[in-house]
Amino acid sequence: MDKQTHIVIIGLGYVGLPLARLFATQYKVVGFDINDARVAEVNNAQDHTLEVSKELLEYVLIKKNPFKTDTVKGLYCSSNLDDTKKGNVYIVTVPTPVDKHNRPDLTPLQKASETVGKVLKKGDIVIYESTVYPGVTEEECVPLLEKVSGLIFNKDFFAGYSPERINPGDKERTIENILKITSGSTPEIGEKVNKLYQSVIKAGTHLAPTIKVAEAAKVIENSQRDINIAFVNELAKIFNLLNINTNDVLKAAGTKWNFLPFRPGLVGGHCIGVDPFYLAQKAQDVGYYSELILTARRLNDSMGRYIASEFIKTMIKKQIQVIGARVLNLGITFKENCPDVRNTKVVDVINAMEEYDVTVITFDPWADPQEVKKEYGIISYKDLENIRRLGKYDAIILTVAHQKFLELDLIEFLNEGGVIYDVKGILKAADNRL
Repeated sequence: MDKQTHIVIIGLGYVGLPLARLFATQYKVVGFDINDARVAEVNNAQDHTLEVSKELLEYVLIKKNPFKTDTVKGLYCSSNLDDTKKGNVYIVTVPTPVDKHNRPDLTPLQKASETVGKVLKKGDIVIYESTVYPGVTEEECVPLLEKVSGLIFNKDFFAGYSPERINPGDKERTIENILKITSGSTPEIGEKVNKLYQSVIKAGTHLAPTIKVAEAAKVIENSQRDINIAFVNELAKIFNLLNINTNDVLKAAGTKWNFLPFRPGLVGGHCIGVDPFYLAQKAQDVGYYSELILTARRLNDSMGRYIASEFIKTMIKKQIQVIGARVLNLGITFKENCPDVRNTKVVDVINAMEEYDVTVITFDPWADPQEVKKEYGIISYKDLENIRRLGKYDAIILTVAHQKFLELDLIEFLNEGGVIYDVKGILKAADNRL
């Protein structure tokens, strides 16, 4: 790729914006999103996901479409598809969720492909970064590109796949510091896609032999983590029955050089809690029922209710009146030290506790209360003073390991005889741990 490369990023979310910002340090980039509010936010050098700082955005943002000026590089964001017409590399970074039955929902990906098809030209390359099962790019997306554009695949236009490896909230392993898998629809295109990413990814790249190999590599990354976490979650249940501290066991076992350091807990988010269903569905389509992957998914999805049950048992043992009790829940995001609430399994814990007629008050200094209310119907507080004004609590449960929670004196918030339950095993003052 040369400096005549005009890159269009489709989708300015957790994946798209960091990628757009990075490419804009060397190339002309237009970031496209159908959400006008998101486009306005980014053009104002703001990012509510906190993945890209104001300083980094201000460094690359420009006022005019770089495809129409002599500007050498820079990022311009728009919700007007006409602004993308002079692109020659389109990178799709939209979400790939599951539906209420845990079946892959390719709707965002299909709509994005149709959108790109409207502006696709001869010689263009379309690269997908969204997590999918093997075959989606060439069997689902490419036919839509052909249908809408009227062009012929691998003759008039080409495709690539380079799975995202964004780790929300991680300020050390940022996009340029994580090795990137690349691939192309022909060997020549694979080399071009690889060189494009090599030009901005400091950690380097790995060129996969085919798009399907790259798709499969991505989907097993999170399936592997899901299975390992399911194992330690099951261990936690066993050791709990044996009255053994799980964290102590894992710490002792971790002294062996090849022991994998997984910890028990809730498994949510947009990757680990979703991607295994994509692989399992594809396996089922070709006649194989994936017992291990789906068993791990069921076990991890059951942890919210299990944690709530163990918490209630702890309250009963402490002779705390459960019905009508006031519980302070610490955390609502799907992981620590980031504002991402997508597919958070803390919701399962809250819902299960409320079945016991417990009043749950949620405090999370990272999460946007409006987003939490919109997505889950749960009232949460971001300001600690609001939590103080609401009085003291009969029990506290920590469900997310935010660093800021370690700075609190939790005894201050407890009624006499109250209990502290630590799901993540980070609190010295905890009465019980998962």
